[in-house]
Order: sequence, then C-alpha cells, then structure tokens
Amino acid sequence: MAQAPDPIQPPGTFSRDSDDPWTPVQRRTGLVALGLFALLGLWTLRVFLPAVGWAIILAVSLWPWRQRAVSLWPGGADFTWPALFTLTVALFFVLPLVMVAHAVTTDGRFALQWVLDVRAHGLAMPDFVAHLPAGPAIAAWWDTHLAKPGALGNLGLPGADGHSPFGTGQHLLGLVLHRLVLAVFLLLILFFLLRDGERVASSLRVGCERAFGAAGVNVAMQALRAVRGTVNGLVVVGFGEGVLLGLVYELCGAPHAALLGLLTGLLSVVPMGSVVAAAVAAGLLASADKMLFAVVVAVISAVVIFIADHFVRPVMIGDATRLPFLVVLLGILGGIEALGLIGLVVGPSLMAVLMLLWREWVGSQQGPLNPAHASPRVPDEAPELP
Repeated sequence: MAQAPDPIQPPGTFSRDSDDPWTPVQRRTGLVALGLFALLGLWTLRVFLPAVGWAIILAVSLWPWRQRAVSLWPGGADFTWPALFTLTVALFFVLPLVMVAHAVTTDGRFALQWVLDVRAHGLAMPDFVAHLPAGPAIAAWWDTHLAKPGALGNLGLPGADGHSPFGTGQHLLGLVLHRLVLAVFLLLILFFLLRDGERVASSLRVGCERAFGAAGVNVAMQALRAVRGTVNGLVVVGFGEGVLLGLVYELCGAPHAALLGLLTGLLSVVPMGSVVAAAVAAGLLASADKMLFAVVVAVISAVVIFIADHFVRPVMIGDATRLPFLVVLLGILGGIEALGLIGLVVGPSLMAVLMLLWREWVGSQQGPLNPAHASPRVPDEAPELP
C-alpha cells in the first residue's frame, strides 16, 4: 500500500538546520530550473494574469477592513466575510463598470455618427478662431484637414474611415464575453485571497526571509504599505469622485453624464486632473444655455475635489508614500503604456516603492535600510556654487 503523503504544515514549520547539502553546481542548476518553471507557469496563466493582478490589488486594499470585520465575528472568516467583501466589490466596482461600459458604447455610437457626418460634409471652423493670435495659421490648417469633405480620413483617427473602431458586432461580442469571464475569475480569486490571505502572506514572508533575510522582509512590508496607500489614495478616492460627480452631472442634465463621470474618475488619479473633467461638464452645460446648472456643477465639483485632494487622499496615502506631481504623472502614463489599464495602479505604486526606498537610502526617512539605533546625522552644508 502506498504511503500517504505528509500533511501540509504552516509555512516555516520545517527549516534546514545543518549545512547546505548542495554543491555550488547543484545550487545554480536548481535556480535555473526554478526560474524556468516560474516562467512556464506565468506563460500558462498569461490570459488570467490581469484578473490575478486586479484581485491582488483589491485584496491588499481591502485586507485591513477584512481584519476589522473578522475581529467583530471570527466565525465568518472562512466564508461569510470573504463572500460579503467579494459581493461588495462586484456591486460597487464590477457592476458600475459594466453600466459605464454600456453607456460609453451608446455614446460611442453617437460619436461615430458625428465623425461620419463630419467626414461627409466637413467641419466648419468656429468664428472665434479667426480672432486668435495664430488665427490665420489655424484657419489654413483647419481648411486643409477638417473643413473639406473627406479630409478627416487623412488624420487616421478611429472611425474616420467609416468603420467602427470596435470592429464587427461578433468581434465586439467576443471581447465583452472575454472581459466577463475575466471579471468572474477576478471575483473568484479575490474570494480565495480574502479567505486564505493569512496563509498566503505567511508563505510569502517565509520565502522572502529565506531569500533576502530579515531586512528583505522589512522592505517588503513597507513596500506593501506603500502599495496599499497608493491604491487607496489614487484608485478608491478617484472612483468615489467619479461616482459622486457623475451623479451630479446626471442630476444637472449634463450630456453623456456616465462618460463624463468615467473621465472624472480616471483623470482624478492625476493631480488636478478631475478639475479638467469638471470644467468640461460645466462648459457643456453653459454651451446649452444652462448657466445655473453649470454654476452648480462647478461649485459642487470644486468642493468635492478640494475635500478629496486635501483631506481624504492625504489620510489614505500617508506622508511616507506621498509623491511629487511629476512622479505620479510619469508613473501613471508609463504604467498604462507598459501594462495597460492595470498600469494605472501598478505604475504609481511602483513609483511609491522606489521613492520610499530612495528616501531611506539617502537617510531622509527611518526604515529597514537605516539602523534603528543610529542617531540622526546632521547633514553637511551644501557646497557653494562658483
């Protein structure tokens, strides 16, 4: 009869107390094999990596709230609390995104029809353009690229050739089903992370300590806090701004309120970016002779953005991970360019980790790279420039 395998014990139960039994050649060979297996695993899961990434981001952000809930009722740690948090994410994140996607698709049809009309008849230049300082040059460019029928197609814009930028209906249906499947797997992975997060975190902590020592664990924990603060401060606050101001746009009768709310939420990640979206909404209302509603949108948007940027976001991000404007902007744009939509979170989070490590490296912040017993050093005077 075959011997039953040993039961799985908590991480860190077994450790090597004797000398290293591997030779240097065996150690290098094992590391190469481990790297190949890791790459093979990532390649196998490449389709689901976006869902895994978003699930990890949401789990890291929600973990403190999950811990508070478990402290109130420990019996719900295995199913009830993870299911409730997953359902909350589905209701407040996934469902609104589906609704916004539907609204954007509807607005996109109107935008495509507008592009087709401009392509067929040209776009007349507004009268105020001629009075601008560079009016003649702008008028000449406008007449060449926009005013003449068919000139819009030379710009290479999506939909300018008369075809939908989303492809055929069958292709669009396939994309929607693919995103729906990823959303289901995202929620499923999030449930298991919220349920078994302590075991996963313990495994990662033990593996990090065996690979990099205690200092590596400290760096990883501070990096985790930086990621959580960045996610909460940028994504959660931006999502809240987008939903709240989107409702204001809808109540005030702004055209395409869902699209403007999505734009507000996305631009709110960039410092002062939500101001641009709110100004667009107020401008559209003013152009439709709804001056009172335009003023209401401008005032409410100013109050919401001021409170979010000066009170809510600093508390959620924390002083240790606050980033300069340029670093945030480069992290967002670079992250989106390199990783797609998930780069909206990964880019600023990575910049926060790098900025945190740099501050510790130069000694401007206490952390694992600086000895805890070291006394503060008086910085040298800056050399005088010739």
